[in-house]
Amino acid sequence: MERIHQAFERANASGPGALIIYVTAGDPSPESTEQIVLAAERGGADIIELGIPFAAPTADGPTIQAACKRALDAGTTPRMVLQAAARIRERSEIPLVLMTCFNPILAYGMQDFAGDAVAAGVDGVLVSDLPAREAEEWTRIASEAGLGTVQLVAPGNTDEHIERAIEATTGFVYVISRPGVTGAREDIYEGLQALVERVKQRAEVPVAVGFGLSTARQVSEVLEIADGAVVGSAVVNVIAQGGEDLPQRVEAKVRELRP
Repeated sequence: MERIHQAFERANASGPGALIIYVTAGDPSPESTEQIVLAAERGGADIIELGIPFAAPTADGPTIQAACKRALDAGTTPRMVLQAAARIRERSEIPLVLMTCFNPILAYGMQDFAGDAVAAGVDGVLVSDLPAREAEEWTRIASEAGLGTVQLVAPGNTDEHIERAIEATTGFVYVISRPGVTGAREDIYEGLQALVERVKQRAEVPVAVGFGLSTARQVSEVLEIADGAVVGSAVVNVIAQGGEDLPQRVEAKVRELRP
């Protein structure tokens, strides 16, 4: 968890803020994940969100749904994702945050998952379909294991929901940039600044914004109001093209996104 906070501190001290890159683990193959993540780091990523593929991913648009299908078709399992994280950790200190639905954690066993994630060098976990009001047991187990937790805050959330999300967060608060599902968009939700300000007034941890960010301009706009910006589909689209030069193209895409 300290790696997460230190990454935000460094990024905000030396530049406009943290660039967080999402990739679906196992896409296009379990063996390729390590090289893709290291390429994203070379391109300027400060933190990596590593998605555990799931058959019915909550809140994901068609780009990441397709990536999950490719990863599952390649045989990727949660245990393989943790193995990939361990290989990355042998070569890099970049913070790793797993993004997953709750079912894979339940099937694995919450305590076993938290312990194995920490042993693999994972710094935090975002459970996309576990609201803060239902996360008490998971938050406790993760905390006892030394694993950071990340909660989502969305447009339309009440002050009570925001307070609960902040209380359940030890890594960073993930603010959804607009209503709807993930995917590249041209515009940013007009109420985003007010929502980020509401969260930052209450939170003692960093605040990042994601969903729909796809260009350096959008990343720059978000970093004017938040501590970090999350980009997923724009990079996953590059991964979907495959090819022997995939790491180089991922690196170039992340560098293009860097403000």
